[in-house]
Amino acid sequence: MKEKIFIKGGKRLVGSIPISGAKNSCLTLMPVALLSENSLVLHNVPFLSDVDTMKTLLESLGCSVVYGGSGKCISLKMGNEVSFLADYEIVKKMRASILVLGPLLARFGQAIVALPGGCAIGARPVNLHLMGLEALGARFTIENGYVKGKVSGSLKGCKIIFPFVSVGATANTIMAAVLAKGTTELINVAKEPEIIDLCQCLKSMGCNIEGAGENRIVIEGIKNLEKTTHKVVMDRIELGTYIIAGAISNGDIKLTGGNIALLENFIEKLNEVGVEVSQFEDHLRVRRINSSSINCTNIYTEPFPGFPTDLQAQMMALLSIADGVSNIEEQIFENRFMHVPELVRMGANIEIEGRKAKISGVDQLRGAPVKATDLRASVSLVLAGLVAEGDTVIDKIHHIDRGYEAIIQKLSSCGAMIERL
Repeated sequence: MKEKIFIKGGKRLVGSIPISGAKNSCLTLMPVALLSENSLVLHNVPFLSDVDTMKTLLESLGCSVVYGGSGKCISLKMGNEVSFLADYEIVKKMRASILVLGPLLARFGQAIVALPGGCAIGARPVNLHLMGLEALGARFTIENGYVKGKVSGSLKGCKIIFPFVSVGATANTIMAAVLAKGTTELINVAKEPEIIDLCQCLKSMGCNIEGAGENRIVIEGIKNLEKTTHKVVMDRIELGTYIIAGAISNGDIKLTGGNIALLENFIEKLNEVGVEVSQFEDHLRVRRINSSSINCTNIYTEPFPGFPTDLQAQMMALLSIADGVSNIEEQIFENRFMHVPELVRMGANIEIEGRKAKISGVDQLRGAPVKATDLRASVSLVLAGLVAEGDTVIDKIHHIDRGYEAIIQKLSSCGAMIERL
């Protein structure tokens, strides 16, 4: 049955919302289990369809994946019967599936992984993944939509300079390098908190890694990884999304478990537009500085620690009701303005030219039937619906279920009139 989200706009959000573990971090950590014969236990795991897809993929490769009673814990352990095929029927659902490639090659010397699918926000080719793994000694062919990799002997450490920053390629190469012989030096790597979280988990398993969060990471290969228990870092994109939910509804909400240190550039932009985010010991508080208005601003998406591309659509929804003209330049993905026609259907005044968007603020958005096109675009429509006059019905909400745990319940608890149809 096709499900939709119904929102009656105009309700001011007041209350408390807990922030879940990071989807992107969890999807990176789960394939670590392929590297070891010992168990990996992850806590603070978000209950999302993407996490379930990764579970299905790992199980198809021979890994046991068991949820804890609350769904916030996963225990993973690689079995003795191993499959090296990551089938298209699973991989097509999620681009993060490519992250099994490095671990399979590092430990077992072979892998056949379908070219991944997922959100249609850009090409996101796998060439940087293959470049890093080839430098370590893997050899690849691409046949019938599958990447086929082989390693003769074992991977060998080396110096790798990435031509541009890629979070996925950084993660895949790190996971492969921990079992490579000798020293691997990675230059121009991603600095995202999810990469730091991956390195912290691997270090707790006995890996020798230096430089996480910096431009250069150095890894000394080891033979075996120890068992460990690791807590997934909080989801900074979910945090940013609910900060905007509070701001766009002129609300007063607390976000428990949030940490603004992972969103400094984003928080600076919120201060510019007139949103106050205060850090307390166990929560954040979000309020408008001037309850009657939002200021305009200019934004350029960049790799961490710059403004996150994953918060661009949500910020556009907020700027749609700002005073004056704002500009957003999307520098990460070439096709990440698919939410614009849907926001325009709700009364937003947005003009697109290439990777640039000009947003002229309007006094009021209006409810309308709209459709989600990708994960972050979908939640921008939810945010717009919260403040729109009248009713908004959002179609194709499976995108939201991929990245936002219990979003209906979390927003409802703060007074939003929102339900799943």
